[in-house]
Amino acid sequence: MKTIIYYFTGTGNSLAAAKAIARGLGTCELVPIASLQETSGEITPDADRVGIVCPVYDSGVPVIVAEFAKRLSISRTGYLFAVVTLGGIGAAALHQLDDIFKERQGRGLDAAFTVRMPGNFPPVGKARMTGAADPVLTAAGTRLEEITGIIDKGLLVPPGFSPLSSLLQRLTYGSFSRSVNGSDKAFSVSGTCTSCGICVAVCPVKNIMMVKDRPSWLHHCECCCACLHFCPVEAIDLNVMQGTKGRGRYRHPDLKVADMKAQRGE
Repeated sequence: MKTIIYYFTGTGNSLAAAKAIARGLGTCELVPIASLQETSGEITPDADRVGIVCPVYDSGVPVIVAEFAKRLSISRTGYLFAVVTLGGIGAAALHQLDDIFKERQGRGLDAAFTVRMPGNFPPVGKARMTGAADPVLTAAGTRLEEITGIIDKGLLVPPGFSPLSSLLQRLTYGSFSRSVNGSDKAFSVSGTCTSCGICVAVCPVKNIMMVKDRPSWLHHCECCCACLHFCPVEAIDLNVMQGTKGRGRYRHPDLKVADMKAQRGE
């Protein structure tokens, strides 16, 4: 049975989740959603099972993922699932995807799951680098094994009841989705920048270019914060809420620059 998993990731949690599920399912293709951004028209995967794996932003899915879901035809798909990774709450993101498919195609998700992983948005909570033995990642691994077994058996798991997450989504997601492309105006770069260009390489939506040896943002941001977390000298800051100075950086211990380049289709 062939499976295609479409994924989006900024700090590697969702990519790690997608890879874990793929390993357990056997014949499985991983497709980065960002690599399809410059294409147009409907996307019709030729697979028995199709999944979407992504992080939660403001109790919803990243805008790039929502736009992708609206283009995804499931006419040839027998089983549709979604997995969202989160550091806090955000099950409403699954309801968002479920509603997109129901509205456009008359059927929703067959299975929907949340996986708790290390938080990675420093303006809200301090981030920290972890190792493979981190208890949160260990628990996530166990959870992903459980999820993979459910998917492999084709069981039905509707999105869970999430009143608080749904409330937060109603309060914040609309504003987030309308303004996210310009959210990069809140990024700044300090004099410690070494002009290494890593921020350019890891941006999944090619939103950064080097201008006079300094990163310059192009205002089609997804606020994934890959540039923030990958900067080797922490020269990049996001100046919203509590800001990010001294609040740590995080990326999944298995994530490499090469993984982020692959997400760009490179």
